[in-house]
This record gives sequence, structure tokens and C-alpha cells, in this order.
Amino acid sequence: MTIKKSLNAITALQHNICWNKATEAPFTGQYNNCTTVGVYVCACCNNPLFNSKQKFDSGSGWPSFWASMTATSVKENSDTNHGMQRIEVCCQTCKAHLGHVFNDGPQPTGLRYCINSAALLLDESL
Repeated sequence: MTIKKSLNAITALQHNICWNKATEAPFTGQYNNCTTVGVYVCACCNNPLFNSKQKFDSGSGWPSFWASMTATSVKENSDTNHGMQRIEVCCQTCKAHLGHVFNDGPQPTGLRYCINSAALLLDESL
């Protein structure tokens, strides 16, 4: 089953996270504990973002990945909101806010892409 989703079909929560740069509460997202095999795509434009093979349990309360699907799947931007110095992660295709990336992840990259479940859809057919 291939997931088809358009900008007009997103929920209010997805809109708030993807376009207003909100964050879902930790441990509440549908993909936090998900172990299903597949590809996580952008909830707004269906762009492939992360492979379940790179997902790990970071204990943070959000789905975490040690790498993006490809070097061009996501875009990273400096984020100094809320008095913090962070790196925001956005969809390369539609620019939707996904979450943040930190340098405290596992090898081989040492990265932790901490992503809001609401910004993702899991495509089990890929």
C-alpha cells in the first residue's frame, strides 16, 4: 500500500507541527515505539525521509534515526528559538518542519534525528 497524502489532507496537529514549528509531547507520537519495517515519508508531500533500518530507541520520547534516507532527503537549518542553539530538520521537498538533529546518537554517524511522529507517515510498501 502506497500512502498518498496532500497538503490539504493534513490534520490540525500535523499543520501545527509542520508549518508552525510546534512539537508534539514526548512519548505521545504514533511512531515513537514503532518497529514496523518501511520508509518514513513526509506527511505533507510524501517525500521519503528516513528508513526504519536507521531508527533506534533514544529514550527521548520521539522517533529517532541515526541517518536520513539520502543526503538530500532533509534540509538542516540553524534554530536559535527558545534560547537554544539547535539544528532544525525540514523536508527538502516542501520545507515542512520535522524536528531537530543532535550529535549524541549512535554510530556509525553519531547523529540523532529527533522527529515528530505527526510530521511522518510510514509506508510499509517501500
